[in-house]
Amino acid sequence: MGGETMTPPNFPSEDEPSVDQDFPLPSLFSQNPTLVRDDLGMKVDHGKKEVDRLLCEEFGQLAPQFSSSSLEFEADDKRRHNVYKEVLHSYCQLQVRSMSLNEVKSKVLSYVPGAWIENVGGMKSSDYDVPKTTALLLIGPKGCGKSSLVNKISRVFEDDKFAPERAQVSFNLSVGDGTCYLQEYTIPRGSASFCLYDSRSLCNDTSDNINMIKCWMTKGVRHEELVVRKSDQSSLRRRMKCKTRERSWKSCETRTVNFVIFVVDGITVLKSMEGDGPDETQYMEMITRAFMCPYVSFKDDKPAVVITHGDLLSLADRARVRVHLGELLGIPPAKQIFDIPESDDPATALTIVDMLRYSLEHADRNLPRKNWVYKVFLSACTYLLAMLGIAIVAAYVKHLKMRHAHKSEFHIDWRAIRHMWLED
Repeated sequence: MGGETMTPPNFPSEDEPSVDQDFPLPSLFSQNPTLVRDDLGMKVDHGKKEVDRLLCEEFGQLAPQFSSSSLEFEADDKRRHNVYKEVLHSYCQLQVRSMSLNEVKSKVLSYVPGAWIENVGGMKSSDYDVPKTTALLLIGPKGCGKSSLVNKISRVFEDDKFAPERAQVSFNLSVGDGTCYLQEYTIPRGSASFCLYDSRSLCNDTSDNINMIKCWMTKGVRHEELVVRKSDQSSLRRRMKCKTRERSWKSCETRTVNFVIFVVDGITVLKSMEGDGPDETQYMEMITRAFMCPYVSFKDDKPAVVITHGDLLSLADRARVRVHLGELLGIPPAKQIFDIPESDDPATALTIVDMLRYSLEHADRNLPRKNWVYKVFLSACTYLLAMLGIAIVAAYVKHLKMRHAHKSEFHIDWRAIRHMWLED
């Protein structure tokens, strides 16, 4: 910080022990389940020792203090120590829980919109506006890995590591315009339960970001919809309009966004933590202002956060990034921030499944209630129509009675008249 020079990220070497090393579970399990448990126990014990070592490196020994300000600092330091420890232990737990990956994944695959609604306060599922397809919106800066995340999620749920990429990934960020159209991806392919929306990247203009997010959250999202910003240069607008004319426009359904997932680059976040240059500061301001935008939160429920490119950082730095983002955004780093590196292993796949399950549960939790004004109006109209029908029937019956009475009163006795006429 300040005048200090920024240290480069620590890249873990092959010999460096790490909690997030892959377990050779499949080969062991096929031979002897006991070996799996023993090997897993050894790795968990090794992981706990590694956690303790990293805690000592990060915090050292907390020396006792006596002044009021020092005590407050010590309490805050202990709190950060506990959070950092919880994040480190979450990597150990992933290795243990990765053995039940298929079981956890099946729960997400069996999801249907509204399945995880919490029926509290006497409310029922029928009291909510449940969508046909739950829509999860990915938001993040350019190059954070939104499209790569879509491809990773798709491969995990389709059990095909060699499946072609569904989303176009930008290889060189200095070339091309990135994603200019909203893209819908159902998970798994062909399903109607939930979908991911890859969106246009955030930019350095805060007002543009807020307006773009507001439009998505209030008006909904549509597949292949062109996203234009006020700050776009005229040349870029012309290119996008030309692409729009070339594309075969289809009438796609507008979907309401049910939950938001922020995607950030772990390397850039770490650089912003260790440096004070304009680029690093601007990146974190962009993320913070977009995340704090009131349109992305449902009631008091803030979005989930995914950190990408963690495989290029050491375990200690990955934990530091999660803790830093948790403090900055006001969310628990071990529960609401998901570290999804560029690797294909059971622990990473489980993190993806955990992230989707969290997002879908909160999407169902925040489903809007059906408009009570409409329900009251409908009930009132039904009551008035019933009362009006009763009144009409009663009036008609009364009219018939009066008509019958009138006829009886003025009935002419023609026999009496004829008899009187004959007598005369």
